[in-house]
Amino acid sequence: MSAVMPDVSEAKADKIAYENNKLHKRLCRLVGQAIGDFNMIEEGDKVMVCLSGGKDSYALLDILLTLRERAPIHFDLIAVNLDQKQPNFPADILPAYLEKLGVPYHIENQDTYSIVKRLIPEGKTTCSLCSRLRRGILYRVADELGCNKIALGHHRDDILETFFLNMFFGGKLKGMPAKLVSDDGKHMVIRPLAYVKEADSTRYAEVKQFPIIPCDLCGSQENLQRKQIKGLMREWEQKYPGRVESIFSSLSTVVPSHLMDKNLFGFTDLKTDGLANPLGDIAFDEEPCSTPTAPFNTITLRPL
Repeated sequence: MSAVMPDVSEAKADKIAYENNKLHKRLCRLVGQAIGDFNMIEEGDKVMVCLSGGKDSYALLDILLTLRERAPIHFDLIAVNLDQKQPNFPADILPAYLEKLGVPYHIENQDTYSIVKRLIPEGKTTCSLCSRLRRGILYRVADELGCNKIALGHHRDDILETFFLNMFFGGKLKGMPAKLVSDDGKHMVIRPLAYVKEADSTRYAEVKQFPIIPCDLCGSQENLQRKQIKGLMREWEQKYPGRVESIFSSLSTVVPSHLMDKNLFGFTDLKTDGLANPLGDIAFDEEPCSTPTAPFNTITLRPL
């Protein structure tokens, strides 16, 4: 009696499906956690989801649609794309994708590409001007559509890269918050992917086969400072697994009394009171950092 050989291809397909399902659940959990931790979305909100055509904004919209079906509150979503008139931009892709999903959407046509190319010398970074123009347009569109929340697709790695860019090149301890009031004071900007790793976002885009649209305006600028930071973080993660998670955790575990910002902590009025402070450091410790209680690769994120 011959033994029945297992179907290897079927087993492999089952494993892939299992891993893909785990990925989807993880993204839903992390996005839901960020929304809850920062109170990003409330009853009756109308959320404008900024859809660029990149992997992260597709993932953002997809996960928010899933969570909306499960949420105990009602909120509306509308996808908005700013067509900046970049050369060879496939203007039909996003409308076709959104219509297939049945998602309300708005395409805003503004030729910011020509403005940026006219004002920025060849070879110089276009991101700053491009983002300022885009931001102003999106605020106006949010007003016109009656949206009180603006959702952006920045993930955990974007937040960390911004933190290091500000520290290394701007001399500031400043990152990219998960929630903030817009420049014009009228809207709340939220980043529901704040806890999501870029690697997970990339993998999810592959699984879902999102119709990715590249940015021809800045995509060719290979020597950007952000890409240098990205490479540094990648090297850290390879050599010291868990370091990036630890740094991200530190952004939500700030000790103002142990920094040097006089506006953040009252150093000038600080007096001795003769009382022991169990939370303070011993002044003459040679080791400024405590030993983690768990290996770096098991440290979990601590939300605010």
